Amino acid sequence: MTDVVSYLCVDGASDALEWYARALGAEELYRLAMPDGRVGHAEMSIGGTRLMLSDEWPEGGVLGPKSRGGTTVSFAVTVDDVDALHAMWQRAVDAGATVERQPADQFYGYRAGTLLDPFGHRWTINAKLEDVDPAEMQRRIEATDGAEV
Repeated sequence: MTDVVSYLCVDGASDALEWYARALGAEELYRLAMPDGRVGHAEMSIGGTRLMLSDEWPEGGVLGPKSRGGTTVSFAVTVDDVDALHAMWQRAVDAGATVERQPADQFYGYRAGTLLDPFGHRWTINAKLEDVDPAEMQRRIEATDGAEV
């Protein structure tokens, strides 16, 4: 079996673990503290998906998005329905997330919105509205001239 697990690096891993629990419902599985107090490795689960994280290690070139000037990846959290989307959205905003794009119905059949967490990682929270096949998605993109993508 092959498994791909995301590994987040943040400035303030202990705070991040608490934030992800409060805002996104993450469950901390465990953490390993280094002698200097940094989190050397931790694992959490969001909706059954395991994520790993640690504090920054500048001496090894391991930096989080804030230290690098922004993130190059996004995480997508799919919830059961629109009510669950709005509940998670509000928890994240109340916990200090920055809104990049408000939740709205998307051409691909989901309602989705995008946030930046306080540690610089981008999260899209979405809920399925309808099944849309790739040909219909393409038709919808072409009908908008890409303005809504």
